[in-house]
Amino acid sequence: MTGAALSATETELSPELAEKYQTLQAILQEMAQVVIGYSGGVDSTLVMKVAHDVLGENAVAVTGDSEAFPQGEVDAALEVAQAMGVTVTRVRTHELANPHFAVNTPNRCYHCKTELFTELQQVARERNIPWIADGSHSDDGKPGDHRPGMRAAAERGVRSPLREAGMTKADVRALALHLGIPNWDKPSFACLSSRFPYGTHITAELLARLDGCEKFLRELGFRQFRVRHHDTVARIEVEPQDLLRVVEQREAIFARFKELGYTYVTLDLEGYRSGKMNDTLNQKPNIVPIASLELRTK
Repeated sequence: MTGAALSATETELSPELAEKYQTLQAILQEMAQVVIGYSGGVDSTLVMKVAHDVLGENAVAVTGDSEAFPQGEVDAALEVAQAMGVTVTRVRTHELANPHFAVNTPNRCYHCKTELFTELQQVARERNIPWIADGSHSDDGKPGDHRPGMRAAAERGVRSPLREAGMTKADVRALALHLGIPNWDKPSFACLSSRFPYGTHITAELLARLDGCEKFLRELGFRQFRVRHHDTVARIEVEPQDLLRVVEQREAIFARFKELGYTYVTLDLEGYRSGKMNDTLNQKPNIVPIASLELRTK
């Protein structure tokens, strides 16, 4: 469920956001024709909505259908688009067929986005459309934010109208609410591949296992969370205010996760934090000097 009970008439844009909205419309008008990578998240939904308002049928929304993306998310994305009167083209992506993706290096997202943008380029060529756009905004790619997928976008000339208009994530949600977009407050989501530690080989079986775990938490009413895979251990991240709720429902959660293939289930006491699996990229290896080892053995 989203909190889209407020109508567009009940929300007013600040002068600054109204100016950014006008800039966004002008950017899309200048494009004239565009293929939009549409995931069903609020960012790409806003791009799709404004592009459709400005360009009509010259704005083509395309959703990638992947094993790394839960089918429930794809279905929800299509429902939102249908409610907005937008037809979405579905393309099948095959990330797991790429060994560079499956071995899960820190550049995994680069290979994932390369696969998606290649498919979007094919749609654009078939329809003689000059531009491809994504839903990246100005909060993406800040210092310390590991976003290799943005390099794939830059290499293929993919434009980011929200970022070009200077829109932050808060701006995106505010404008989406103002325009009556039903998923304006949808929790942030990333593909299931982001649940694995770097170096863990990604398989269709493991993706399906994680999908089942997260689907169960969603059915229990949790909104913003992640289930992280650590071999036989499933580590649950929820928002701090939901930690107690997990404990209260621990028996049902453990039973379901064990049924899906996990031996142990743990709760991350820090709570949910986007990009937490990137923490290891900033850690220095714990190297003990040889001299110290010699002293300890005497």
